[in-house]
Amino acid sequence: MSGSGARAAYGMVGGVLPADTTEDVRTRGAGVSAQVAVLPVGSFEQHGPFLPLATDTLVACAVAREIAAAYPVHLLPPLTVSCSHEHAAWPGTVSISAVTLHAVVSDIAASLRRSGVDALVVVNGHGGNYVLGNVVQEATARGERMALFPAAEDWEAARERAGVVTSLLTDMHAGEIETSILLHAHPEFVRPGHESADFTADDRRHLLTLGMSAYTESGVIGRPSLGSAEKGKALLASLAESFEPYAALLTSAPGRR
Repeated sequence: MSGSGARAAYGMVGGVLPADTTEDVRTRGAGVSAQVAVLPVGSFEQHGPFLPLATDTLVACAVAREIAAAYPVHLLPPLTVSCSHEHAAWPGTVSISAVTLHAVVSDIAASLRRSGVDALVVVNGHGGNYVLGNVVQEATARGERMALFPAAEDWEAARERAGVVTSLLTDMHAGEIETSILLHAHPEFVRPGHESADFTADDRRHLLTLGMSAYTESGVIGRPSLGSAEKGKALLASLAESFEPYAALLTSAPGRR
């Protein structure tokens, strides 16, 4: 499974929802050794005064859309609410429990297998969704095919390729990376203010105990002023390239994984 077998474009509704018909899925599945579905998982949480609550969902969808344009995968609609408890101090943030997110992703994977889709890639757009790692570990221990993407190494490679100056540690939330991806993929949702919103807090060792509000008033941790559409485009291109070994792993013969 490689980029050479992908379509030139991927139909989308509103830039986020897949426009496939059931016949599209059947046709795509007939041409691959194993069908792979891609599930974007975002969140609905504060991203400062200039990025929307849906930022993580938009980022996850942008990454998934790049993958679907390069590989013959079955693109799923996103999960738009997840584990954002650390952002509860800000109005508009909505969370579900880790138990619920675990159950929903597991149910989706089981449903896909019943319909003949062999593997699931979870494209995570929110760092607080720690439980997704457990979902993948438990599934693979049962012999199911699942992966979590992007890994930290994939983000680091994308950061270097795109010329993102801020480190992954510093670029924690609503910073250079997220602002760049939205400036490229959804500039209509980026409001004025990111040019002067930089704020850093690299020592966040008590984040899980105290929440984000202990480290930032604005909700921003990073350097959004350095964001650009050009960087966003390069970030997504790099992540699409980084996906290739994941695709190969999930579509290889069971004994060779």
